[in-house]
Amino acid sequence: MAEEAIELAKQPGEFRKKALEILPDGGNLDLCFTCGTCAAGCPATGLADMDPRKFLRMVLLGMDEEVTTTPWVWMCTGCQRCIYACPMKIDIPRLVYLARASWPREERPKGIRGSCDAALRNDSGSAMGVAPEDFQFVVEDVLEEVKDTQKGWEKLEAPIDKKGAEFFLNQNSREPATEADELIPLWKILNIVGADWTYGSKGWAGENYCMFLADDKSWEHVTRTSIMQCAELGCKVYLNTE
Repeated sequence: MAEEAIELAKQPGEFRKKALEILPDGGNLDLCFTCGTCAAGCPATGLADMDPRKFLRMVLLGMDEEVTTTPWVWMCTGCQRCIYACPMKIDIPRLVYLARASWPREERPKGIRGSCDAALRNDSGSAMGVAPEDFQFVVEDVLEEVKDTQKGWEKLEAPIDKKGAEFFLNQNSREPATEADELIPLWKILNIVGADWTYGSKGWAGENYCMFLADDKSWEHVTRTSIMQCAELGCKVYLNTE
């Protein structure tokens, strides 16, 4: 989709045309009242001299160059607050995503791109590049320490690849990489409520920067790896901590 968007963006008004094609019911773009409600609640309003209302007007006016080059699209958090506030339910975040995809991949923000690329290095899907065997070592090491040093938690569990568990749990990979002690509170909560859960050795990382990079192929790969591991283990519920 990115290559297609880049080509379309070279022609005035083609970005709007593409948006109308991919959004349900054309995205209701022509129903905009220019009321500014979207901008009023947007955390990115005013950054890079842009806001959701202004961005949408540029799309409608065929200002493709401005739409596809403004750094503001990388400041949008994708929170979708603008959609909920909009009386016409215009999907501005989807337009932002399309604009992001129009950037050549090598020119997209280095931090987001690097985190996406790290997630593609192995089957963990970790934006920190943590390999499955490293994750397993950290979990087992921290778990053993808790059992040995914290009274009352001698039977604490933090299973990996447990077949038939009800919940398949993912984890922000920054914790096993740099803040391993932060793993413990969640384990204790799950133990107290008697949850039947497991991590996966594959696809255990909860974050997906490829989505924010607007890299559809990589986004799908990371997500599919995690979902397939959940299915292989026979878990009933995919529990996304992110």
